[in-house]
Formats: sequence, C-alpha cells, structure tokens
Amino acid sequence: MGAFISQVFRTLLAIVIGVGGIVAFFLGLEFLIRFLPDRTQERVRPWVYVGPLLLILTFFLVYPTLNTLYLSFRDRNSEVFVGLDNWVYAFTSHAMLISFRNNALWLVVFTALTVSLGLVLAVLLDRVRYEAVAKSIIFLPMAISFVGAGVIWKFVYAFRPAGQPQIGVLNAVVNTLLGFQPIGWLIERAVNNFALIAVGVWIWTGFCMVILSAAYKGIPRELLEAARVDGANEWQLFWGVTLPMMKSTIAVVATTMVINVLKIFDIVYVMTNGNFGTEVIANRMYKEMFHFREFGRASAIAVILLLAIIPIMVVNIRRFQEQEAIR
Repeated sequence: MGAFISQVFRTLLAIVIGVGGIVAFFLGLEFLIRFLPDRTQERVRPWVYVGPLLLILTFFLVYPTLNTLYLSFRDRNSEVFVGLDNWVYAFTSHAMLISFRNNALWLVVFTALTVSLGLVLAVLLDRVRYEAVAKSIIFLPMAISFVGAGVIWKFVYAFRPAGQPQIGVLNAVVNTLLGFQPIGWLIERAVNNFALIAVGVWIWTGFCMVILSAAYKGIPRELLEAARVDGANEWQLFWGVTLPMMKSTIAVVATTMVINVLKIFDIVYVMTNGNFGTEVIANRMYKEMFHFREFGRASAIAVILLLAIIPIMVVNIRRFQEQEAIR
C-alpha cells in the first residue's frame, strides 16, 4: 500500500513540476520580451509561443520524413547506398503491383460509397422524427477501434465448408436461410477485397453523414421552399439546389476519405494480413519493415504513400483558403 501511495505521489509531483515548468518557461520569456521595443514585441511574441511547437513538429515530423527519404536510397541495413533499387522494387514487384491495384479499388469504391451513403443519410434523416437517435446509431461504429471492428467482422465473415455448422452470421444467412453454398468471404479472391471495403464503409459512413448533415442544415430553408413553390419535386430539389450548395463540403469529405483510404492498414492487417490477394500499400510497408527487415524498401514505400497524400492535402488547403477569402 505504501509503495502504491509513493508511486501516486511521484506521478502527481511529476505532473505538477512539468506543468509548472512550462508555465514558468513562458512567463519568463514574456518577462524578457517586455524589455524590447513595442514594435519588436509584436513581432517576437507570436514566435515565442509558436516556436516550441515548431521545434516539436520539426523533431517528430520533419526530421523523420527526411530521414525516411534518405533511408529509401540505402540497402536493407541502411548502410550501403543502392540508388533507385528500392524504388524500382516498389514500382515493379508483383506484391507491390497487387497493393497498388487494391488501393486503387479501395480509393474508388470506398470513397464513392462512404460519401454517397453519407449524403443520402444526411438528407433523409433530416426528416426523421428521431433524427438524433438514428444518427447516433449510424455514427456508433466510429467509436470502435479499427482493430476491434476488424475482429468483429472477421467473425461475421467466418467460413466453414458446406455441410458444417456456419458460425459466421453472413454465411449462416446465406447457407441456412437462403439455401446457397457458404462463401469464403475473406479467402475468395473475387469478393474478399469488397468484403474488406464493406467494413471500412460501415465505419466511416457515419462520419461522412455527420459532416454532410451539418452542411445540409446550413442551406437556407427559404431557398428550398422557393424551389418547391416554383414546382420542383424532391429529386429536382436535390440535384438543382442541395447538391450545388453542398459541393464544397462534399469535396472536403471526399478528399478526407481519399487520404484515409491511401493509408488503410488496420482492417486488412487484422482480417487477412494481406493474404489471398488483399495486400495494400501500408500493409506491404509493414511487412517489408518488420517481417523481412528490408528497411530500405519499407522506407521507399513510406515515401510513396507520403507523395500520394501530399497532392490531396494541397487541394484541401487551397479549397480552405478560397472559402476563407470568400468570407
């Protein structure tokens, strides 16, 4: 008991010293700034508060990125310069070509389904009496970790040969209720990638719905009523008024989903580990790094992921700047 109390005391003392040290640091800097001329104070003060954060970002983000780029030109032990060998492997090996294909499939199907379903749900649930409850239920999968969701759906997709009791919910429905042969959802190459994408859609649709619902509620109701008075039906109202008014939000949500899908890892790792033709880029990077100890190849793949995400981020930033300029 005494050891536990001592440990708690040390922990609290460390927290107090840490927080107090940070406060004392900034107060000391603020005290020193006051000795500077007024104009200089205005220029220096923002950097005093932002500077430590920039140093932290540089140490934990910028330096690792540059170091990863450097390692992508080294051998598996990061000792010998090998030029573009790792990059050639990343763009020509059979495993990586499968990863690129699957990521492209995820990019198209996952993004289209999450954004479209989120938009439809946002519009339809706006007219439901228990809107908050319905949205909470749909958003609930976001509260589950991706690893946990993968485990749950692995049980849903569980497969046993025909003639044996099906413990997977989906195969129980297919085999017992519908009378069809059970399907190996995670091992059949014709369906396994789509089965994994369905898990991602189940998780992220609620997120898209919440963001798009906020944008939908921001549309002036007078505008919708005026369109109805002019004789527009609900379908014409959706395509002619709702969709154009929500275009910028839809673009932001879509680019966010693209960024998420480019680095998809958890679901694939937990459910198939990239086997049976389900490999994706991030999972391949993990294997090269921790299974095969090919640090150079893994670094090259990591840089490829970064380069693929940067244009999407640039588009998002420019769109945000345009919206801010309009305001």
